[in-house]
Amino acid sequence: MSLMKRASLIFKSKANKVLDKAEDPRETLDYSYQRQLELLSKVRRGVADVATSRKRVELQVTQLEQQAAKLSDQAQKAIDVGREDLAREALTRKSGLATQISDLRAQHAQLQGEEEKLVLAQQRLQAKVESFRTRKETIKATYSAAEAQTRITEAMSGIGEEMGDVGLAIQRAEDKTADMQARAGAMDELLASGALDDFSHSGGRGDDIARELDALSASADVEAELAALKGLKKGPEAIQAPQQQPGGVFQAEQITDPQRNQNF
Repeated sequence: MSLMKRASLIFKSKANKVLDKAEDPRETLDYSYQRQLELLSKVRRGVADVATSRKRVELQVTQLEQQAAKLSDQAQKAIDVGREDLAREALTRKSGLATQISDLRAQHAQLQGEEEKLVLAQQRLQAKVESFRTRKETIKATYSAAEAQTRITEAMSGIGEEMGDVGLAIQRAEDKTADMQARAGAMDELLASGALDDFSHSGGRGDDIARELDALSASADVEAELAALKGLKKGPEAIQAPQQQPGGVFQAEQITDPQRNQNF
């Protein structure tokens, strides 16, 4: 295959593809139906023309027959008045009219035959056009239904893809929620075990020292109060005030008499 033939084949195939894509079968069928109607109209006009010609021949035959009858009357009147020559002339003319009438009748029969054939052809063509119209409408309806079904299928396919994306988004949201819940549970366990400091309660390890000091202070207060209570239970005499002895040693002095203590 030469280069030009190959290029021509490629161009024709691409042009055919473009035309096939641009062609709407419904519009093509409507155009074909319109062309058939135009052809049927031409056939009807042909039938009407033949019928008109046949009718014109009939009128001519009628006129010639009337003339022939008139010539017969004239020939009879000429015989009645003894004019045989006039009668002969009238009959001669009548004979010529008879020939014309015979030719016109033959033409009339031919036109009538042609008219019948055209009428039959017109009826057959009209039946074919009607059948084509019915088939055309059926094909158009089927094509429209198939086109609508294709569009619905394409729309449903688009919805399916979108629903798939929504499903993936929901799955990602559920995974993230599960991760956050697991992280929150792990943080609670670490805080409960002491592996992590709870900074939400004032300040970290410094608070542990403060709490320990507070506990010691509270214990000292309790011991002091307990000692005071024990002193009140033994009476004022049991209370001895510490005295400092020479050498820096304190010695407790027993106070037994308030008056003495006052004098002292």
